[in-house]
Amino acid sequence: MAQRMTGLLGAAVAATFALVVAEIVAGYLGHSIALFSDAVHNLTDVPTLVISWIGMRLALRPPTSQKTYGYHRAGILAAFVNAILLEVVAIFLLYQSLVRFRHPVRVQAGLMLWISVLALAINGGITAAVHRGRRDLNVRTVWLHNLGDALSNVAIFAGALAIRWTGALWVDPLIGIGIGGMVLWSGAGILNESGHILLEGLPREIRLEDVAGAVLRVPGVQEVHDVHIWTLGTDLVALSCHVRIPDMHMEQSERVLGGIREMLEHDFHITHTTIQFERAGLPAEAGPYMPEPAERSDA
Repeated sequence: MAQRMTGLLGAAVAATFALVVAEIVAGYLGHSIALFSDAVHNLTDVPTLVISWIGMRLALRPPTSQKTYGYHRAGILAAFVNAILLEVVAIFLLYQSLVRFRHPVRVQAGLMLWISVLALAINGGITAAVHRGRRDLNVRTVWLHNLGDALSNVAIFAGALAIRWTGALWVDPLIGIGIGGMVLWSGAGILNESGHILLEGLPREIRLEDVAGAVLRVPGVQEVHDVHIWTLGTDLVALSCHVRIPDMHMEQSERVLGGIREMLEHDFHITHTTIQFERAGLPAEAGPYMPEPAERSDA
């Protein structure tokens, strides 16, 4: 799947760049801020797609002696950079649209119609092509970006019809504001999610208390503390924790360890684990995870 997505992103770069050229020319000739805004928006897709493509290729590399986790974070870092670009472009589009509200310019609605149809075909095609890989945050940035592009193309088409039929020049900058607002919103969401992962925050779908409680239900476990859970990359979640067990034979402790790992993978899809056993009944030497250590209840 990752190799297929890499090839699709390469093709999307070429198609998007061709669309940018067409929209810039059409926006200049047709005096349309909506088309020019969409061209600038699509122009950001080019570095976005290139960064995503590089990120996916890096993520396929195996671990090395220097990069012991591999390059799983490359895609997350690509998404973070892309989100910053989105926010900058959104502010620029909003500013230009507000200027056009104050100084309206007559646009060529016919040219807007044809270019919006071309843009819809390209952006809709890219959105459909990467739809299956959108669980990857890096791919999801591309999917969301191009889905927004396709919706903006529909808005430009409808706006061109409104301008042709009514002559209302304010429709063009209004569409520009709508596109800018949409870009700002989508970029903020991606920036928040990718930043959360880069700061090694708890995965959104996991509750720390649920994991600690599940570990305590494994036979032989008496206490768990110092629980840390973070995302390494798409579908790759890691965990480290300290588990207290009573005195037992090494073979028994291996069964307890196997039970913990099997439960974590089955119930929480956590596949990379580092579990340190400690003798039960000794005072804690490390601070517990917040708010308190989870201990087995005898009740």
